[in-house]
This record gives sequence, C-alpha cells and structure tokens, in this order.
Amino acid sequence: MAAAQPETPAMYLPDGWEGGGQLRYRAISFAKLDTDSNEIAAGLLGLGLKKGSRVALMVPPGEAFFGVTFALFKAGLVPVLIDPGIGLKALKTCLAEAKPEAFIGIPKAQVARLLFGWCRGQLKHVVTVGPRLFWGGTTLKAVQRKGAAAGPYEAPEVGGDDPAAVLFTSGSTGIPKGALYRHRNFMAQVAMIRDRYQIEPGEVDLPTFPLFALFDPALGMTAVIPKMDFTRPAKANPKLLAQAIERFECTNMFGSPALLNTFSRWGEPAGKKFPSLRRILSAGAPVPAEVLSRCRAMIPEDATISTPYGATESLPVASIESREVLGETGAKTAQGKGVCVGLPDPKAKVRIIKISDKAIKSWSDDLLAPPGEVGEIVVNSPAVTTEYFGRPKQTARAKIRDEDGSVIHRMGDLGYLDEAGRLWFCGRKSHRLETAEGPMYTLCCEGVFNDHPQVFRTALVGLGERGNQEPVLMVERELVVPYPRLSAPELTAELLELGRRWSHTRSIEKIIYHPGFPVDIRHNAKINREQLSRWAEKHQ
Repeated sequence: MAAAQPETPAMYLPDGWEGGGQLRYRAISFAKLDTDSNEIAAGLLGLGLKKGSRVALMVPPGEAFFGVTFALFKAGLVPVLIDPGIGLKALKTCLAEAKPEAFIGIPKAQVARLLFGWCRGQLKHVVTVGPRLFWGGTTLKAVQRKGAAAGPYEAPEVGGDDPAAVLFTSGSTGIPKGALYRHRNFMAQVAMIRDRYQIEPGEVDLPTFPLFALFDPALGMTAVIPKMDFTRPAKANPKLLAQAIERFECTNMFGSPALLNTFSRWGEPAGKKFPSLRRILSAGAPVPAEVLSRCRAMIPEDATISTPYGATESLPVASIESREVLGETGAKTAQGKGVCVGLPDPKAKVRIIKISDKAIKSWSDDLLAPPGEVGEIVVNSPAVTTEYFGRPKQTARAKIRDEDGSVIHRMGDLGYLDEAGRLWFCGRKSHRLETAEGPMYTLCCEGVFNDHPQVFRTALVGLGERGNQEPVLMVERELVVPYPRLSAPELTAELLELGRRWSHTRSIEKIIYHPGFPVDIRHNAKINREQLSRWAEKHQ
C-alpha cells in the first residue's frame, strides 16, 4: 500500500483542539507508517529479540500503536494484546501465561507493571513509549533511531504457520484466553473482510474498535482515529464522531451495537445525514432492530449496515445486512426464533453439532444435530485459530480435528441453520438453562420480551441447580418512551402476557428489574449473565 499510494494518509490522529470545538488532526502517510515500522522493526531485532519472540504491547491507539504493531509483524515478533479493562488480577494471569520476553508500554503501563508484579523475572527487554523514568530499559525513540541507523531493512522470512500474535479474548463469557494467530489467519481475515464487504483502497474508515483499525492499512483504507475512551464505546461523544465522518468524508464506520445505539439516538431525531458513508459494520453482539432502523435513516439509501458474526478465535463466520433484519428476520426474532446472523462466509464451513460440554477430539458425522435443531455452532475456515496459547485443556474443549487434518472451532454458541442456509444464533452454550421442563435458550426467549417498546433489553438467567433451574427474566427498562411510562407492576403484567403467547416462554413467571446490566469492556454489548444471576439471587 505504501508503494501504491505513498502520500495518501494511512491515518488521521486527534492532535488538540481548533476554534469552535473542532478537533485538530495530524496525518500519517502510508510511506511514513511503512518507514517508521521498518525502523522500529530493525531496532527491536537490534536489541537482541529473535523471530518468534513474544512482546507484550500496552500502548493506546495512536501513531506509536500502529507503528509498533506493524513493526512487530515485520520483524516476525509476536505481539501479545490484552484488553486493559479486564481487571488487574486477570491481566497479571494473562501476562504470566503469555510469557513475553519484552514489554512495550507507555509510562503508566510501566508503573503498573512494577506495582502489580506483571511479568516479574521473565522480561529481557523493556521499551517505553514516551519518557523513561526509574524502571530502566530503553525508549521507543532510541529503538527507532538505532533501526534507522542500521540502513535499509530486510524483513526475515515468515511462513503462513509462523505465530503472528496472541490476542486475548475479552473474558466476557469466561476467563480470558490467548488465541494464537498465525500469519495465514491474518491474511485470510483481510481477504475475507475485503471480499465480503467489497472494500477498496482509497476508502476512509472511522474505526471505533482499535483492533479493527489495524485492518485499515492492510486494506488500503485511511483510518480516522476517533477521540474516545475505547474501553467505553457506549459513552463515545456522538458529536465528535459525526464531525470526523463529515470532515474526512468517511466511507466506512465500524462500531459496536452499544456505540451505534448512542450515535443513532443522538443523530436520528435531529435528522443528521451522512451522505459519504457506504457501509457501517457492527460486531460484538446482535444489533437491535430499532438501532438498525435509526442508523438506516442517517445514511444513503444504497448504503449498507452489516453485522459480521464471529469471535476472536474465528472472524468472520457469517454476515447479515440490515434490510434483511428489518424486512424479515427481526419479526422472527420477536417470535422467539433467535437472531439471524446471515449466510456463512463462502470460505467458512459452518455446521451444527449436538450440544455437549465435553471435549471432542476428532470429527464424525455422528456429531451433527438433526436439520433445524438447536445445537452448537462449529466452523472451519482459513481464519480459524488452531489453539489457545498455553491452555491445552481449553484448546481441547474448543477445537475438533477435521477429517482432512484441519481444525474446527467450537464457537461456544448455540444456533441452527434454516432452509435457506442462513445461520441463527440462540445464545451462548454456557448460558442455556436446564429446567425440569427441558432446555431454554437465552436469545430465543429474550427476543419475545425485547419487542416491548418500554423494554431496552432483557436477560434470561436461571436460579437453582442445573436440571431444575427456575427461569428468571431480568429487565432493563427503556428510558425514553413516546407515551406514558408504565409502572413496574403494569409492565410486568404485560411482559408475562407476552410470554404466555409462546410455548418456550410460558414457564417464565418471575421478572426482576435491574438499573443497568453489566456488560463487557470491549464492546459494552455482551451481557454478563453470570453476574446478573448472582444479583438476581440476592434480589428475588
């Protein structure tokens, strides 16, 4: 991309304020990003790091984050990326498992590393992005100067099976696990995303999720890095997002359902229009139909809003466009059919197996669930990661060896394929209820109640022992309603009446209101049902 469009900005970065409340931005060209990452790569290898060495990276999105990440790839080094919001204890555990040889971080991260004992006794190199104080090591500027002085950079040969990165899951549905990416996984992801959404070099993206921003330079897109707290996308300032879209005529926007909810609640009532946008992509959780409807009102008629379905361990798996949801599948979701996530990617082989919590070593057609029956979603594609780093037990429970020797990933999600070949998502396997009357699937039940106009979202949790769980519906109320707000008893009566219409929700007799569901730190969209269940135990 640097050779094809050297002077085109690879990114725009917030750089202070101009008059009138407008942000000032600084441009970094593809040529500069290429040169900077070459120099950093050479400098890191000059420190003594070897191809395959793991490097913990704790740098916020910005020029250094992009430069260092691409430098690590170019040097054949393996970045270890962990969400900083997962909690200090979990962060320490993840770093201990990853066993990095080097730690690259801003001063705040270096202080935390010393204070909380991260990577104690295992680091050979410490690089600070910014001023270095008492903790020793070197600085990124010094590393880059050393690399620049070494002359033209020749990247080491890297094969498709060589490790490329360790990306930790958010831990929103269990303990964070480090998915080991190989270079072929990243290559496949770039190709699958480019082909599925017809992304072209020269486009401009507003990526509100840092890891997706890394795809932009590889796809030839200019990334406009927004001014926001990336650990709280639901709290992003919609005015600043709108200013960025308008100023740089963004053609693409990536945002979590929570961010799009905030953005569309602000923009749609005011009649905001963004004629430059060709597509919006949203991932992390299902996007409610009302959010899709509000977003559609803000973009051109021929623009698309797509929801790619996948996970850290395998992305993309399937995708659906907003018109299909609003015109057909959303109504079925409200009837308890689950959430349609669309047709599988042409390069992804998606199958449904019978529900089991046991490890499965190798594939057999006997594993398949009957057509149309809810089971666990499994996928085989070039983007599927083959293992969790340092977690053989978790790897065994999540991976199946296919007949050709390749690896199938167990998504941990429940769903089914319809007659048109579309994939429907019914909830996490670990969240299913086992009641005396049989299993209950979270999204199939919640879809019925989420359709009520005075409900923001619901979560089905179970109280008691598995096999005899009592279903409880947790409700987060819609704050803005167009007509008189129902009292809690009135709303409860209407929700129970809704539930009685369907056989799979008739057994729900207990409803508890919650002030605001706990959600994941990555997308602010996945509901922490384990925490809600404990809350329900105390407030029933």
